[in-house]
Amino acid sequence: MNYFRFILLATLIVAGNSPAFAQHGHSGGPPSGGMGAGASGAHGGGMGNESANSNSSGHANSNMMNSAPAAVLSHNTVIAGKIKTLTGQDASTACGGFKNLGQCIAAAHVAKNLNIPGGFNALKAKMTGTGSVSLGKAIEQLAPSANAKGESKKANKQAEQDIQESTTA
Repeated sequence: MNYFRFILLATLIVAGNSPAFAQHGHSGGPPSGGMGAGASGAHGGGMGNESANSNSSGHANSNMMNSAPAAVLSHNTVIAGKIKTLTGQDASTACGGFKNLGQCIAAAHVAKNLNIPGGFNALKAKMTGTGSVSLGKAIEQLAPSANAKGESKKANKQAEQDIQESTTA
């Protein structure tokens, strides 16, 4: 009878502790949690500390898209030059106020692609000022005849390509 109780107690202890073992991290895999997705500004998120030249799997590009502009522009002169070409402004000035670098570059592309009235500054004001809106909403307000969703998606792809080129240059 005591042997049966001992086995039952041991089984209950093992069963009660097994969920704790399942919650431990696994080595070798990527960290849990995603980057988020979507081309209409859902690229928000954390900032990575990867070097601008580490691009073996594309993670550095995603992290640069989501990084605070100042964190990247200070050491990536290629992307800073691209922003200056698109906006006519110093990259730090142009991207000031944006949540992340990808958002800034995409806005610069939209302003150029659609010849937005008021240019990049008007788009930036809508996206970063009081009552700020997403890139898509800003396009709807400043260029009502444009396909806001399509243009937003196109500009985000252009921004990703710019960052890709800046890390391989």
